[in-house]
Amino acid sequence: MGPCAVLPGNPVQVHWNLDDFSGRAEDQAAALDSLRRECETIRRLVDDFYEQGYLDAFLQSKRTGDLVLENMSDGVIAHDLNRRIFYFNAAAEAITGYKREALLNQDCHQVIPGGLCGAKCLFCDGGAPPKDVVNKEVEIVTASGERRRIFMSVNSMADQAGKPVGVLACFRDVTREMNLAHRLGAIEQFAGIVGRDPKMLALYDLIPELAESSASVLIQGESGTGKELVAAALHYEGPRAGKMFVPVNCGALPEGLLESELFGHVKGAFTGAIRDKKGRFELADGGTIFLDEIGDISPAMQVKLLRVLQEGSFERVGGEHTIKVKVRVVSATHRNLQKEMAAGKFREDLFYRLSVVPLVVPPLRERRLDIPLLANHFLTQLVAGKTISFSPEAIDFMLDYNWPGNVRELQNWIQFALIKCKGDVIQRDHLPPIALNPMALTKIPTAPERPTPPPMRGRQRLTRESIEAAIAQAGGNKVEAAKQLGVSRATLYRFLDENG
Repeated sequence: MGPCAVLPGNPVQVHWNLDDFSGRAEDQAAALDSLRRECETIRRLVDDFYEQGYLDAFLQSKRTGDLVLENMSDGVIAHDLNRRIFYFNAAAEAITGYKREALLNQDCHQVIPGGLCGAKCLFCDGGAPPKDVVNKEVEIVTASGERRRIFMSVNSMADQAGKPVGVLACFRDVTREMNLAHRLGAIEQFAGIVGRDPKMLALYDLIPELAESSASVLIQGESGTGKELVAAALHYEGPRAGKMFVPVNCGALPEGLLESELFGHVKGAFTGAIRDKKGRFELADGGTIFLDEIGDISPAMQVKLLRVLQEGSFERVGGEHTIKVKVRVVSATHRNLQKEMAAGKFREDLFYRLSVVPLVVPPLRERRLDIPLLANHFLTQLVAGKTISFSPEAIDFMLDYNWPGNVRELQNWIQFALIKCKGDVIQRDHLPPIALNPMALTKIPTAPERPTPPPMRGRQRLTRESIEAAIAQAGGNKVEAAKQLGVSRATLYRFLDENG
């Protein structure tokens, strides 16, 4: 008889120790008598199971448990160590659109494209169940093709002996809450990227969609805007999250060393090559390679990189064996590659291979409403539980600054201010000396002196002229100008950002 399918931990196995029948003939009678006694014990226990209500109690207990699970608002799915589903409740059907009859005893990755884990679970590569409870937010595609965001709690299941037997996952649909939070501007960060400016919210919307694709992405933006964070999000929010994310700063390496870093080399290929070495493309096989500062590579390296993008193959430096890889390429640059192409410094065919999907990360000065949010984020990271805040003057000064170094420069400011600040409030004079240079500020040209405008209530009455007059009257202090206009500082800056 072949093995029968049983639910993890049930039923409890009973082992009967029977005497060995082999041996002398006179021993067989005793062995047969032992077998009869054991069979009588089994018959009596089975009779008790049926006649004394044990079976009814067992079935009632099972019906009660099923009733609870079937009426939960959270989806529940359970599978064994081979990813075969043996439980899928009604809420799971409603959230995913899949019917349990089509899923039970099936590999979840085969019947649910991408899996409910978003192709990010430990079982994707034959790993072991999680030792601790894992909470995560993933995007799934329902049976009808609709994208939904779910919050999932994953836990390992073990039998009575403590041996892992499968995984239990509970999940709920948070798509509506996420959309509502988005519309209200309540989302402050995504995948490690901090910001709630409309430009950043649009980026948050785009990243999950691009993460599912294998198309090459070119991220453009000034230095210090966080292009590598966006590249990492494109990797970790998609099905390649279980593979490697391999960053390479192309602008920091000379051409000879860059070729070896990207493609690897064989022993003896050049002085110092004492062993074979894998390149970054090999390490990123199945995952993502991030080519930062791609606009800085030489024309010769552009040709070699183009071949990899076209054919998915290359040779190590000094080697003859062709290596094939399947890698998603994400690149970034602070340069204007259209101008570089016009000047003959960057190949058009390479540009169009890299820029299947172009992304632009806005500079900090174009999302000023994120400055206080980012400043407090960095402050929280650096003070290790201490209570330190910014004075209104310090915040106002940061809002006025031009930020040529963008988010990276802001982070450096906070580190500098914490060194100078001996109290619990960071003041304007705790900021770096460069910040005190008036030439570094983004000033609105002052208009001829006019009478102080009357207080205004509500953003709809703001005009460019009234704002300029208020700022001029306040000597360039936008906090004071906002008070004169009867609006919040955030409203004033939002109007300036949206109206140039």
